[in-house]
Amino acid sequence: MTDGIVAIPIDDSGQVDPRWGRAGKVAVGQVANASLLSWEVFPVHWDRLHDEGGEGMHHARIARFLIDQRVTLVAANHMGPGMRHMLDRMGIPVVLGAVGGAQEFIEDHLHEM
Repeated sequence: MTDGIVAIPIDDSGQVDPRWGRAGKVAVGQVANASLLSWEVFPVHWDRLHDEGGEGMHHARIARFLIDQRVTLVAANHMGPGMRHMLDRMGIPVVLGAVGGAQEFIEDHLHEM
């Protein structure tokens, strides 16, 4: 990934939250020329909202966030097949297996994305 916008779920300490669809916060970083230019944290409350309105509504909520933030890649530790299918249909690549500090993970893996 040389240019684009990456989203990654984080916990309160900035570590990768292993729960993409149930994350409380998502960090969004802008990448250009294989460098992380910006980093913003959004309180998405997907942990609380996950079971409100059913799976379709929750997936739509996540899709709207990704569209609004113009995300071009998602990095996560894990995600279920339904979410993966939705992101595939949206044309958003996914990198799984993210662990440790979220910002550091993105910076360390830019050349692989």
